[in-house]
Amino acid sequence: MPDKKALIKFFRNPLTLMGSLIVLLLLITTAFAPLLAPYGPTAIKMADKLLAPCAAHPMGTDELGRDILSRVLYGARISIMVGLEVVGAAILIGTVTGAICGYFGGWIDEIFMRVTDMFLAFPSLVLAMAIAAALGPSLTNAVIAASVTWWPWYTRLVRAQVLALREFEFVEAARASGNTRAGVIRKYILPNCLSPIIVQATMDIGFAIQLTAGLSFIGLGAQPPTPDWGSMVSIGRKYMMEQWWYITFPGLAIFLVVLGFNLLGDGLRDYLDPRLKNVSA
Repeated sequence: MPDKKALIKFFRNPLTLMGSLIVLLLLITTAFAPLLAPYGPTAIKMADKLLAPCAAHPMGTDELGRDILSRVLYGARISIMVGLEVVGAAILIGTVTGAICGYFGGWIDEIFMRVTDMFLAFPSLVLAMAIAAALGPSLTNAVIAASVTWWPWYTRLVRAQVLALREFEFVEAARASGNTRAGVIRKYILPNCLSPIIVQATMDIGFAIQLTAGLSFIGLGAQPPTPDWGSMVSIGRKYMMEQWWYITFPGLAIFLVVLGFNLLGDGLRDYLDPRLKNVSA
């Protein structure tokens, strides 16, 4: 386990602290969006359409008079939900397949690895676009499409960890003591794979949010009037030359969330990886 010195160093790193604060702000926004938002995210008031930022509307309004601040706040709920669902599904599928491939090897490993190679041969955005287009435009289908493109990375990651761990003495002792293969994987191997999975997942949440926002941007994700950041940027580009606030604030939200999760993931990597801790000591 990382020691107290490593924990103090984790919080003293300004970039890691910045990432932690951004993620904490996102979580607070997600939990208290109804209390923080001054208006309903879908409340239409045509008399206030395309207003510049002011006291009543700190981030301005859109073409239907909806408050952009309220839509950005509620959009945080959708974004964190999407990020957790995509990464959670990818971890579940990737961990199971990676553990099976790494522990058993043989023809099972060959089949799964060739399948993962097929998925990894395509850029994730292109593959997600193809799947989302085939399923139909909706936020649920965008989550499914993103999850399908993400699981091979976790399969590769877990497989590599299992290949190394299965030869350790404590695993040999567990097998010799009568544990089943499933029991050895569940009790002795997978717990030792958690650190790299946590680090990878932390960084991937931001990228999953970015990917699904990209699908919404091209019309394959969340559909109006859902307050999704990607769809807000897509509609706002029509007004970006004169009503700059429309596209700026949801775009800035996407940027900050991706940045926050990446900085937090880098800090967790330094904190959880003993090799990096020893090098920097």
